[in-house]
Amino acid sequence: MEHYLDNAATTKTCPEAIEAAVSVMNNIYGNPSSTHTKGREAKKYLAECRKDVSLALGAKPEEIVFTSCGSESDNWALISGAELMKRKGKHIISSMAEHDAIRKTLDKLESSGFEVTRLKPDSFGGIAPEAVQEALREDTVLVSLMMVNNETGAVTDIKAVSDLLKKSGSHALLHTDAVQGFMKVSFKASSLGADMISISGHKIHAVKGIGALYIRNGLNLKPFICGGEQESGRRAGTEALPQIAAFAAACRLDPRIDYMQSVKEALISRLTASIPELQYLETAAPHILSISMPGWRSEVLMNYLEAKNIYVSKSSACKQGKRSHVLDAAGLKSEVIDGALRIGISRYTTDEDISALTEGLCECRKLSHREVKG
Repeated sequence: MEHYLDNAATTKTCPEAIEAAVSVMNNIYGNPSSTHTKGREAKKYLAECRKDVSLALGAKPEEIVFTSCGSESDNWALISGAELMKRKGKHIISSMAEHDAIRKTLDKLESSGFEVTRLKPDSFGGIAPEAVQEALREDTVLVSLMMVNNETGAVTDIKAVSDLLKKSGSHALLHTDAVQGFMKVSFKASSLGADMISISGHKIHAVKGIGALYIRNGLNLKPFICGGEQESGRRAGTEALPQIAAFAAACRLDPRIDYMQSVKEALISRLTASIPELQYLETAAPHILSISMPGWRSEVLMNYLEAKNIYVSKSSACKQGKRSHVLDAAGLKSEVIDGALRIGISRYTTDEDISALTEGLCECRKLSHREVKG
């Protein structure tokens, strides 16, 4: 039996999303930009999907622009946002705990003349609003902070950051990478205060290859991909309607946040009772649990679990097995980082899954002890 617990990397596609995508491919296959009947049919369906995604995000439909993924949304927000604001300054605030889609884009902006302040996260991977306040300058034009850290589950209070920017009279744009926050923690774009919000479909049981960028009404963000007039002239390229349909279908589901939180709490209880030396980060996101077994190597634990069809990770999937820069920036000890595992919970995670994980780690621990004694 398979026990998939790497849902922060990607989620299993839900039946509703598969059905929606297949239905579009079979029936609504026209180009939304075409003016004939099939094109108009596709355009109407595209509008319906945009509305469903906007409702889930708490935004207006016209504020949603579909992209290929969260990384594209992040790149677009940072590059075009910085370009839009550069006459007012070239200072950007972000953090040391961001996803590589943000980190590497910031490197690119630095090479073109922008100055970036990367805030150090707290011991859980989050950023305190007070840290943003201290780093804020008159020439700060963009602030980009992840809503939910993809490795630890730490939640940064984006609303508080927005409030302090307004209170300070700052003209800086606020962007948040909410790929791990969307439909996992409760928020609405209309009241969050962010100018730009990145989200992704495959983190909420839709298919891969679809994301969106929320752009606040009135923000004249230049296109990142140029060409045709799709997406109201903001993002060129024929809309991927099957993927968009799957995204909308997943957005219509009950996110089951309380259920994921209860699973996380049960897992913590079982693990700490069974493995006394186990450490974990107590973070607010309901679907991400970062644990560590100091003295053990993450790779050894992962390989042992995989042999039992139990799937977890040790950091972001985009790191491809490299050491976690998030845990390092959070100041955790090397032995804790080296023994760290990231567990990702979803609406489909069962009691059998967390029992299998607990038993698997206990068995691996016993075998390791035998080797040491021998």
